[in-house]
Amino acid sequence: MKALLFRDLRLAMRAGGGFGLGLAFFFLLSVLVPLGVGPEGSTLGRIAPGILWVGALLACLLSLDRIFALDFEDGSLEFLATAPIPLEAVVAVKAFAHWLVTGLPLTLIAPGLAVFLNLPPAGYLWLVLSLALGTPALSVIGTFGAALVVGLRRGGLLLSLLVLPLYVPTLILGAEAVRRGAEGMAPATPLALVAAISLGAVALLPFAAAAALRVNLR
Repeated sequence: MKALLFRDLRLAMRAGGGFGLGLAFFFLLSVLVPLGVGPEGSTLGRIAPGILWVGALLACLLSLDRIFALDFEDGSLEFLATAPIPLEAVVAVKAFAHWLVTGLPLTLIAPGLAVFLNLPPAGYLWLVLSLALGTPALSVIGTFGAALVVGLRRGGLLLSLLVLPLYVPTLILGAEAVRRGAEGMAPATPLALVAAISLGAVALLPFAAAAALRVNLR
């Protein structure tokens, strides 16, 4: 399991592996939105929670099609399916690796990028907490979607269509938590719901993804 995790991390760190792509997209979105919307601080502050969460969501989406594609192409996915370790554990490790190279870095750099969008200082802590609680759900749901389309040609577009509707609750609740925190309101309820979504996804979706992989490998 540890070897599989380190292997996925090494692949992600290589050129074209997707590690820098999501961060670059998140950075460019945070810089370009103020240029398009205008420099008015009050307007940017109002839309900042939603823009930051949309940016994080799309940045996570960029590298989802690579979670199983490389293993499928070189035949190692079939080997993993017949290995002594459960396929559900393989899925969980791959989702964790995806979160380590996308969700965690996005969470860490989000406060710095929030400066460009004039997010009120009161919302910085809640931005980090909401992303820390919500990005695991994005990675696990994305891994489930990647398992559904593995082996399909041009499956990236289909993957986006499958996954984006499942991302909507996390997006809405995460942005709402940041908005409430920035306005001095209590963000506990949306944060709790975001955490519940992540816990539910982590508990259930590895089994669904493993079942999808078994069907696609037949």
